[in-house]
Amino acid sequence: MNPDAALAVGDPSFAAPSVLGLILDAPLGVQLAIAALLIALVWSVTVIVRKLIQFARARKEADKFEKVFWSGQALDELYQALAQRRNGGMASLFVVAMREWKRSTETENGQPAARPMTGVQDRIDTVTNVALLRDAEGLGRGLTLLPAIAAAAPLIGLFGLGWGLMSAFQGAAGSDLASLATVAPGVAQGLLAAALGWFVAIPAKIFALKFEVERTRYAARLRGFADEFSAILSRQIERAV
Repeated sequence: MNPDAALAVGDPSFAAPSVLGLILDAPLGVQLAIAALLIALVWSVTVIVRKLIQFARARKEADKFEKVFWSGQALDELYQALAQRRNGGMASLFVVAMREWKRSTETENGQPAARPMTGVQDRIDTVTNVALLRDAEGLGRGLTLLPAIAAAAPLIGLFGLGWGLMSAFQGAAGSDLASLATVAPGVAQGLLAAALGWFVAIPAKIFALKFEVERTRYAARLRGFADEFSAILSRQIERAV
C-alpha cells in the first residue's frame, strides 16, 4: 500500500466512493447479500402493490354490491343478473346461497316445491362458509412472503456486514500501514448491506401487518353479510313451511 494513501482521506480533493462504486468493489459475499436484498425488495414491492390494488378492488366491489342489495331490488332479479358471471366477495356469497336456496325450494321446472326440504338452512350456511373461506384465501395468497422477507432481510444484511468487516480487517492485517483508508471501504460496504437489509425489512413488516388487519376486517364484513342474508332466507323458509 502507498503510505500517501493514509493522508488521502484528509485531502480536500479526496472524493468518497459512490454507492455503486462500493457495491462493485465489494467482496463477493457482500455483493451476494446485496443482490439477494435487491431481489427481495423488488419482490416485496410487487406483492405490496398487487395487494393494495386487490384490497381496494374488494372494498369497492363490496360497497357497490351492498348498495344494490339494500336498494330494495328483488332478490330473484339480482340473482339472475349475477348468476351468469364470475363473482367475488359478497356477490359470491349471495349467488351460492341463492343457488342452494333455489335447488332446495324449487322443482326441476322452476315451480315452488310443496314445502322446503329439511336441512336447507344448514346447507345454505355450509355453502356460504365455503365461499367465504375461498374469498379470504384469495386475499391472503402471497401475504406469507412479506413476513418471511421481513424476518430474513436483516439477517442477510448482517451476513453482508460481517463479511465486509472480515474482508476489511483481513486487508488491514496484510498491509504494512493500517489506516482508516485501509479499512473504511470494507466497513462501508458491510454497513451498506446491513442498512439495505433493514430498508427491505421495515416496509415488508409494516405492510404485512396492515394487510393482515385489512383481511381480518374484510372477512368480518363478509361474515356479517352472510349472517344477515342467512337470517333473511331463514325467515323465508319459515313462511314457506
